[in-house]
Amino acid sequence: MPEETDRATLATEVCAALLGCCPGSRTELRGSLASGTADAFSDIDIAWVLPDARFSDCLTRATEALTALRPVDSIRSDPDFHRSDRRRLLFVRFAGVPLFWRLDLDVRAVSVANDEHYDAGNPAARARDDEWSRPASALANAVGAVKAVARKREEEARGLLDRGFARIAEDDRATGDWGHDVTRLAHAAARRDAALTGLAAQVTALAAWHLGGSGAQPWAQRPLRCPLVQRRG
Repeated sequence: MPEETDRATLATEVCAALLGCCPGSRTELRGSLASGTADAFSDIDIAWVLPDARFSDCLTRATEALTALRPVDSIRSDPDFHRSDRRRLLFVRFAGVPLFWRLDLDVRAVSVANDEHYDAGNPAARARDDEWSRPASALANAVGAVKAVARKREEEARGLLDRGFARIAEDDRATGDWGHDVTRLAHAAARRDAALTGLAAQVTALAAWHLGGSGAQPWAQRPLRCPLVQRRG
């Protein structure tokens, strides 16, 4: 499928851009793309291992390299590792790319490349409240919920939506009317951060396409497509 080829090409281009901006580093494609089990909803998982002495410098260069590769709408850092000295998890949304195809970039210094516990649960590694966006995180949950329902994983979708509402202190929960649930979460996130209005509209459109307005299971009748993100501005 052309879309699958485009996603695989993007993953290859990302790896090349990261290697080019940090000599001595290495990349590895992970997840369903690496195992050959990807579907239309699968994201791009890449591990990037850096020399310890160049960890901070390479992180800075990565933003420039990815933006030079193709326009970037946003780069978010997982708050659990935002201040870690040797580990980060970055979420990258490229413009003009389906929302499902987010780049999840697991960045490690070589000394902790195989240490899954490094800085896990370390308060000093965690972002301050003003260093990450709860509404943006809630919107990511909304996209994940669309994906989960389309894959017929409804309990997973319910958990994503409930955590998304809780993250922005919204007194709401998933009802099982999935299209409306996702739309409510998207609108609530945009109310808390007007800068996310455009993204919230894209998430709402995604839900309408894959889930419909209510009740039925329209993904059973619709082709599994990923509407393209329209760049703002």
